[in-house]
Amino acid sequence: MTTLDSSVLPTPAGPLSILAGPDGAVRAAGFTATPASLLPLTHPSLRGDLRDRSDLGPVTAAVRSYLDGDLAAIDAVPVEQHSGGVFMTHAWQVLREVKPGEPVTYTGFAGLAGRPAAVRAAAAACARNAAALFVPCHRVLRTDGSLGGYRWGLDVKRWLLDHEARQR
Repeated sequence: MTTLDSSVLPTPAGPLSILAGPDGAVRAAGFTATPASLLPLTHPSLRGDLRDRSDLGPVTAAVRSYLDGDLAAIDAVPVEQHSGGVFMTHAWQVLREVKPGEPVTYTGFAGLAGRPAAVRAAAAACARNAAALFVPCHRVLRTDGSLGGYRWGLDVKRWLLDHEARQR
């Protein structure tokens, strides 16, 4: 079985747990103090035994840089997710292209993903995203501009959006 490196980083929005594969790609991330709680969010083929690490090298450095104001720092971090569906995988790639400080609506996100009528599928891509922050589903809002949902809580989503707006 694969061994995944896990780490918990302090952030102003709360603890950020990260699981990274042997190649350093983020397989899961979320605002929780319990890295093991991220395993059920990952595709079964990407799970493994966890090895606690205080530092994940380039991943940790990217998060720290992001928190210090270099919002593009997380863009270079590789992410590995599997969904079993072509649209979901494509939608996650498109999410990584949504610029910090420029949130989009679910309708806009569906359009960017090439399926403007697939608003529910776009919302599902956000809901099933296991790599929070690195695949920035927090940058997707309801059509009326309200926050909508976020697995890690609306306070975290608001903090991330405000942080990105302040740094722009």
